[in-house]
Amino acid sequence: MTAASRSVLVVEDDPHIQELVCLHLGLDGYHCEPVATGTDALKTLGERTVDVVVLDVMLPGVDGIAVCRAIRRQGLNRQTPVLMLTARREESDTVVGLESGADDYLTKPFGVRELVARVNALTRRASRHADDSPQRTVSLHGIELDPARRTVRVRGALVETTRQEFALLYTLASQPGVVFSRQRLLAKVWQGQAFVTDRSVDTLVKRVRRKVEVDPSAPRIVQTIWGDGYKCADA
Repeated sequence: MTAASRSVLVVEDDPHIQELVCLHLGLDGYHCEPVATGTDALKTLGERTVDVVVLDVMLPGVDGIAVCRAIRRQGLNRQTPVLMLTARREESDTVVGLESGADDYLTKPFGVRELVARVNALTRRASRHADDSPQRTVSLHGIELDPARRTVRVRGALVETTRQEFALLYTLASQPGVVFSRQRLLAKVWQGQAFVTDRSVDTLVKRVRRKVEVDPSAPRIVQTIWGDGYKCADA
């Protein structure tokens, strides 16, 4: 992906922050399209694809959490990386942002160099996923994963997943019974991204369980191995 081809939708209602973000991403080679409301963001994302969405949580009308969930449900940008911006610092707010489908989270005030670094990390990871060679189809426990089409069927029904959800589920399901530590899953799913933590893995596992388990509160497929990490139940 060349610098000139990278596009970012910047969804921020504060004109000063919007201008600052667009200025510095533009200096790094991105083409930025700024919008100030969640409604305008969804309209734009319904019309064309972008490489990254920089999304403020606190927006007038439709807030950033709702926008992110809408992106992940369907549409042209269902797999597009989302970096959330917020003035909130509580851990619970971070978890809500990640559970809505965001790939990364940055609290205000933030340094512009860190913002650019995080956007660069997201675009590199998305590019690596796009260039991945096809892997074998995996089928077990009523789940079928097709990496070539990036589709998941659970007990015969097609289930929508984000890029990270698919990567985590495929990693575990392709080696049933093998225990993966959180650090190993970070390396596999986020591929060395510097800004994610063990909590990111736990949050992603919760999202995956809601999509594949009969009872997510008593998971039988994606199992927790206390003190070690996670595994997919033996075939």
